[in-house]
Amino acid sequence: MTIAPKSMTAQDWGLIAILSLIWGSAFFLIVIVLRDMPANTMVFLRFALAIPPMLLWLRYTGEGLPMTATIWKQFTILGALNIAIPLIIFTWGQARIPSGLASVLNATTPLWGVIVAHFLTQNEKATPLRLFGVLTGFAGVGVMMGSGALTGAGENVMAQLACAGATLFYALAGVYALRMGDTGLSPMQIATGQVCTASLMMIPIVLLTETPWALPMPGLAALASLATLALVGTSFAYLLYFRLIASAGASNALLIPLTIPPIAILLGALFLDEVILPQQMAGIALIALGLLALDGRMFRCLAPSRSVP
Repeated sequence: MTIAPKSMTAQDWGLIAILSLIWGSAFFLIVIVLRDMPANTMVFLRFALAIPPMLLWLRYTGEGLPMTATIWKQFTILGALNIAIPLIIFTWGQARIPSGLASVLNATTPLWGVIVAHFLTQNEKATPLRLFGVLTGFAGVGVMMGSGALTGAGENVMAQLACAGATLFYALAGVYALRMGDTGLSPMQIATGQVCTASLMMIPIVLLTETPWALPMPGLAALASLATLALVGTSFAYLLYFRLIASAGASNALLIPLTIPPIAILLGALFLDEVILPQQMAGIALIALGLLALDGRMFRCLAPSRSVP
């Protein structure tokens, strides 16, 4: 029997909107930090600096972290799937292809989420409406970015595969985090555990690929951006993200990459006096249609009712 995916509540959509704002603005902060330090060092510091406030919050709420080997094995797997592996390979790929193409490839995350959840879960099976919603949203991202986003699509195939593969790891991590919810751990415990293990995994990578001890002191703008990434873009954001997974399911939580481009464009229009182009409006409309299809309620209301004998 096919079990219908979870319907999202207004609170779930609110969490998606907040996370889109946080992670959409993170791209600007990352650019500032990368001016003063290499990528792997930035990734390590971002997550290492997020650990103390997360531990303080757990102490304040009286939860703490479990000390069993089984749970920490699960934290390690989640940290590898959700942070260490995808960030390393996506950063490597993004440096070798145009940023617009990387953004389009990043938007394939929801498509992987629907596929992975269909095969690895019992209550998030793919439906024609969900596939229509994901593909429509993905097309909206492509329209919004314009034809220039596909520049270089025939080159650096390995870099493109790396970016697409990173989004597959995010989908696998979402399903794995959903299963970790059965352990009775809170969203903050899961978030803190994965950040701790991912930070430990990044240490040998940083030491082997970069020499952070030889770098000059970063500027004030880079330090402030790094602190914001750690406190807001990691500690707070992962708390909301794992709460969203527990409430709405893995495939619904992975919709966020579809919503980041329109959020970034709207913020630019509001605060940077940037002009919204017609193709961007069309892309936003397609993404909105895709999200409505994924929510499903409007389409169910429009469908003709069937009488049951």
